[in-house]
Amino acid sequence: MKRIMSTIIMLVILLGLTACNSNIQQNDEKESLNNNSAASTSTSENETDKKGDNDISNILVVYFSATGNTRPLAEYAADILGADIYEIVPEQPYTEDDLAYYTGGRADQEQNDSSARPAISGSVENIDQYDTVLLGYPIWHGEAPRIISTFLESYDFSGKTILPFCTSHSSGIGSSADNLHSLAPKANWMDGERFAAGTSKEEIEKWLNENDMKPNEIAVSSKVGKFDFKKRTVMLNSGYEMPIMGLGTYSLSDDECYNSVTALLNSGGRLIDTAYMYGNEAAVGRAIRDSDVPREEIFVITKIYPGDQFANPEKAIQDALDKLDIDYIDMMLLHHPGENDVKAYKAMEKAVSDGKIHSIGLSNWYVEELEEFLPQVNITPALVQNEIHPYYQENDVIPYIQNLGIVVQGWYPFGGRGHTSELLGDSVISEIANAHGVTSAQVILRWNLQKSVVVIPGSSNPEHIKENLDIFGFDLTDDEMNRINALNRDEKHDWY
Repeated sequence: MKRIMSTIIMLVILLGLTACNSNIQQNDEKESLNNNSAASTSTSENETDKKGDNDISNILVVYFSATGNTRPLAEYAADILGADIYEIVPEQPYTEDDLAYYTGGRADQEQNDSSARPAISGSVENIDQYDTVLLGYPIWHGEAPRIISTFLESYDFSGKTILPFCTSHSSGIGSSADNLHSLAPKANWMDGERFAAGTSKEEIEKWLNENDMKPNEIAVSSKVGKFDFKKRTVMLNSGYEMPIMGLGTYSLSDDECYNSVTALLNSGGRLIDTAYMYGNEAAVGRAIRDSDVPREEIFVITKIYPGDQFANPEKAIQDALDKLDIDYIDMMLLHHPGENDVKAYKAMEKAVSDGKIHSIGLSNWYVEELEEFLPQVNITPALVQNEIHPYYQENDVIPYIQNLGIVVQGWYPFGGRGHTSELLGDSVISEIANAHGVTSAQVILRWNLQKSVVVIPGSSNPEHIKENLDIFGFDLTDDEMNRINALNRDEKHDWY
């Protein structure tokens, strides 16, 4: 994933990709039955999947994926570009026998008949609103499947840009895209690219950036700061998505940190918070490298500290990159205000432009500090991380930060050492937990999420780490939220 922008989520245009291999191979498009039935039920009548009532995208990602290899690439592109996405679903789903190549089955018959036009279930709404269409497909016998011809002949693409891409094991696009041009002769066809199955999101983003493809400003900006509870992520103003639930590693020793990060990743968590001052960046990086989780699925936050690091920020940034050893840093924060903090932040801005860091932000900055700091920097922070828990709620600070288009993240969600037992044993929280059949810790974390505050509870206990991630199966009522809100004491438990 390359840098998509900083404070304004840059302009939009296009996207592109294309395609593929001459020989279709069974593993290449082995996505059939299971994925087809899931796909046909994932969108009602297969209408275009919209981002929200106020989102207007002029980019549409269209794809056909018979065996599951094309789908993730299309989803990556749509996420990166803030585009709408539409899956071409055949009225008659393809079976494994249909896809058994060179056996005279359905796929063979269609590819041997240039007039074949398999019917599509559903249609694209408001095709006129899209200026650019990204068109993805597998390679079948050196060509796009005939259902792609059905799609192209179903709409008027005059004046639209079409960017094809395909999944294939070997050779390039060949004639697979060129042969489609006659089906939409008045479109602006761009060269595309072939991708192998398993291509990463970062590779797709790199390809899009190389082709000057930018996210849709309106569609992406309308999502900034909004929690997507289905995906369990939030869109940052930098254009990157961040998980809304993760792990804090403060006070964890090297081995504890390694084991905790490993437990998080094994349990499905993908957000990790560390810092230079924690002394465990190397352990975080080692656990990530030793895991089977693709790097682009993991979001790592680290911080540089006042003093020598703020005075020599370029070295501090490089030290963090070297210790983590995970190619890039998803988010770097200034740990708290201090001398040379503006200098350090501007060094992080430069690291963003160099692709070393994707997003930047601040930790332990409040209203007064932000009012003084923000006019001195160029990139609006993507995140501000502060102490937040039911006894210290920052009810004035949180909306102030969020209204600036900055996501808020809370540390010490359970009150911090010396206060955790009291908070988890609070009678109000315990009563609400019992009503939902969950723990007090889960209630507190859910309360944060429903206030649009990202949470990073610390733990070295694998069972607690797993439990902390399990907060998406229940909702707190308005009354329950208000009861927890009434617990505020403005009681800060750390000096930051």
